[in-house]
Amino acid sequence: MIALLKFLHISALLCWCAALIALPLLLHHYRGARSQSRFTEFRLITHTGYIAFATPAAVIAIAAGTALIFVAEVRAEWLWVKLIFVCGMTLVHAWIGHLILRSGEGEGRYRMPPPLIAIAFVVPQIAVVLWLVLNKPDLAWIAGLLPAIMMEPQGGSL
Repeated sequence: MIALLKFLHISALLCWCAALIALPLLLHHYRGARSQSRFTEFRLITHTGYIAFATPAAVIAIAAGTALIFVAEVRAEWLWVKLIFVCGMTLVHAWIGHLILRSGEGEGRYRMPPPLIAIAFVVPQIAVVLWLVLNKPDLAWIAGLLPAIMMEPQGGSL
C-alpha cells in the first residue's frame, strides 16, 4: 500500500512540477497572439493544460501525499517544512490559473504581467521540496524557535 501511494505521489508530483514550468512558458510564448487562430490555439492549449493536466496532477499529488503521511505515520520536522513549500507551489498554481483565465476572457485587452515570474518563484520551491524529501534533514532546531505554548497540548479534544 505504501509503495503504491509513493508511486502515485511521485508520478503526480512530477507531472504537476512539469506543468508549473511549462504553463508560464506557454503563456510567455503566446501572449502576443494577434490573429484569431493563434489566440484560439493559445486558449485551447493553456486552458486544457491547466484544467485537464496540471490541476488533476496537483490534486492527486496532494491527496496521495496526505495519505502517505497517515499510512506511513511520518511526523518529522522536514515534512512540515516541505508542506510550507508545497503551499507556495499551490499559490503559484493558482496565480497561473488566474493569468490563463484573465488572458483568455479579456478579448485581448488584458495586459498580462510577465508569466516567467512564476518560474522564478516555483523552481526554487520545487528544488527545496526535492532536497527535503531526498535528504530528510534533522530540523528539530526549528521547534526550538516556536513559542512554548505551540509545543504543548492544550487539553482540547479533536
